[in-house]
Amino acid sequence: MAHQAKKDLKNFGKPVEIRLYKWAGKWGPFKIKIPCGECALTEDVIEDTIAKELTNAKVEFVEKEWLTHWWEPLISGGWHAPIIMVDGKVIAQGDALNRGILTEKVIQSHVQRFDLEGNHFFGKPKCGHCVRGKKYLEDAGIEFTYHDVISNPGAMYEMLARVKPIIGEKTPITTPQIFLDGKYIGGADELGAHLGIEVEPDMRKGQGSLSPGRKVSKRARSRFFKMSKSEVV
Repeated sequence: MAHQAKKDLKNFGKPVEIRLYKWAGKWGPFKIKIPCGECALTEDVIEDTIAKELTNAKVEFVEKEWLTHWWEPLISGGWHAPIIMVDGKVIAQGDALNRGILTEKVIQSHVQRFDLEGNHFFGKPKCGHCVRGKKYLEDAGIEFTYHDVISNPGAMYEMLARVKPIIGEKTPITTPQIFLDGKYIGGADELGAHLGIEVEPDMRKGQGSLSPGRKVSKRARSRFFKMSKSEVV
């Protein structure tokens, strides 16, 4: 099993900084008078992304006038406003910001600075294993926070950033992904084992319910291996 996610010990517990350099300001006798439509649009995108996709992240949003502070982003390769930086690294410049890129970069930094606390369930709609996992928790009287990784890209990027370092880069991530008391449990099968629940084989889901260590009857195993490849999803 791979190690836990890398920690940013130097900045642990500190908010992730999003910095926007707008086409504005002055330097000596020079002053920018022409408004920047892309800058205004980018500012709106950042604020809306913080309010929606990044609600669970600790973020500090800083705005600066580019011409007044032109040398600051230049050190990191930023020269064309609007310039967007996350923790001192340029993620976009010259055009209106792609909010997906912003969300991914902020979440990657956030995960390295803040441990997950409490019980969290990362799932998606139309997921049989998610339904089963939630029922296990509800039957056990365990309260949890549900994160829909389809409707909320921030939840998806957090799931990937927290789980990939644990299970390995080459291991596919499926739903659900469950954490209890901030500790990684795994999927519905692992949750069932953790709670002492006997997991019944689910032939519609193939290996998802026939993972190593599960007790499966000879009849069920025989039926599974007779299924055609097209029937195993």
